Amino acid sequence: MDNTSKMITLLGKMRKQMNGAVADAMFYYGTRYGLNYGVSLPTVREIAEEAGKDHELALYLFKQQVRELKLAALHIADAEQITAATSSTWADGITTSELAEEAAFAMLSHCPSLNEIYDKWVKSENEFATYAALMALSRSGEISLGQLEPMPNITCRYSTSRPIAQGVVALLAAAYLNPALQEAVKATLEKLPDTPASEYVRDEMSWRMEF
Repeated sequence: MDNTSKMITLLGKMRKQMNGAVADAMFYYGTRYGLNYGVSLPTVREIAEEAGKDHELALYLFKQQVRELKLAALHIADAEQITAATSSTWADGITTSELAEEAAFAMLSHCPSLNEIYDKWVKSENEFATYAALMALSRSGEISLGQLEPMPNITCRYSTSRPIAQGVVALLAAAYLNPALQEAVKATLEKLPDTPASEYVRDEMSWRMEF
């Protein structure tokens, strides 16, 4: 089958699981998609898993303005084929915190080029791509000292963003698990500017570092 036929098959499966009440609730709370069937994430993941890895199909699906197809694309994509040079296609399509979190979980954290993608995305003007990069690196278990350096700039650039603040917390908390980075985490917290995002980060990290 060509990509259009495969997409139609996926859409048919998604439509059978549609939940209008969930879609309406997401819209009410500000999660915007062109089309949203309200299918639960576990169900989207199951349907995507049945499709298997197909990178060209994933790119095709991610361009569609349908929530479930975008989410499925993140699981169908072959993470090993995503490089810093080709990652802009994905970054441009990450327009909600839900997509950012799923991109980090399903795709980015498995990319061999994660470090290069992280360096690129945290400098972008796309709040949710930056959030995805922070969350992906926090899941990787391999954080370097240099990757903590952008935190003050990020919390300044996105001074009132709760997703960014949550992403910074995830990254710093993961880094703090490494004894060799604990002093660097403390130093990073001291360098954060006085913004609402930074205040959230400091509050969250204060109790996390106690345990």
